[in-house]
Amino acid sequence: MNNKFKMCVVVFGFIMAFTTLSFAQQINPIEGRWDVVISQEGKELPSWLEIRHSGSRTLVGRFVYAMGSARPISEVKMKDGKFSFAIPPQWESGDSYMEFEGTMSGDKLSGTMLYTNGKTYNWVATRAPKLEYTKNPKWGKPIKLFNGKDLSGWQAMGENQWIVESGVLKSPKSGSNLVSEQKFDDFKLHLEFKYPKGSNSGVYLRGRYEVQITDSKGAEPSDVEYSGVYGFLTPNEVVAKSAGEWQEYDITLIGRRVTIVANGTQVICDQIIPGITGGALDSKEGEPGPLYFQGDHGPIEFRNIIVTPRID
Repeated sequence: MNNKFKMCVVVFGFIMAFTTLSFAQQINPIEGRWDVVISQEGKELPSWLEIRHSGSRTLVGRFVYAMGSARPISEVKMKDGKFSFAIPPQWESGDSYMEFEGTMSGDKLSGTMLYTNGKTYNWVATRAPKLEYTKNPKWGKPIKLFNGKDLSGWQAMGENQWIVESGVLKSPKSGSNLVSEQKFDDFKLHLEFKYPKGSNSGVYLRGRYEVQITDSKGAEPSDVEYSGVYGFLTPNEVVAKSAGEWQEYDITLIGRRVTIVANGTQVICDQIIPGITGGALDSKEGEPGPLYFQGDHGPIEFRNIIVTPRID
């Protein structure tokens, strides 16, 4: 190796080391995923925030409000120790952007949100937990969450429209969502369901991550269509049957990793759910949570609701 080549190697190594150090020095402590609670009109609304680098200078992200899917944040701006960003309305009334400002103290974020109605609300956030993955978990005994006779073990989140007929759990019209009394950490879920043409529902895992149930036969795969994790994960194909037919999901959730088998076909394999989806019961991702069924988007029927929990 001649001296000139040696010099080139040294210079290249120095440049690479400097570039790596320079990038590392620019990592902002607000980067990461955050479980958010917004205090709005006397309610505590669960939300979610992700902030990360785009290139070497710009901070971007995603935000999930109490309703709707994850929305991109084109830029998170930093000034005088504060950060700010804005997102357009999605399902909210009004045309104004939702504008956020915040600061970091310790390992928590807090700030204000200017909502689409022109009012300002406070919010706080804690860093989202990692949620450890267990490679070869031990599974307990299957639990029938629905007895086929009545609503024992379930609670409606408002005025109840849910009924039981001929061993089937039914919501004949749009109304309240339905939540299981039992809570789970890691589990396997078998679920059978049927919907009329054009209807829409979903099953929330731990009450936080919605797997879509939609009349989507023939649709292109999407994170807001059949078997998608709402706003986050897209199935590799749509295997929905025709409306009016019984269908089934077999879902495994371990930590943040989810596998979804729809009508016998694996459509999502061991993928990470980044954070809570719109409509979540809470943003306490480190805690066990219930199942809940969406009942406010149209008629839906369920049967054979079986959960197999992980045991330590």
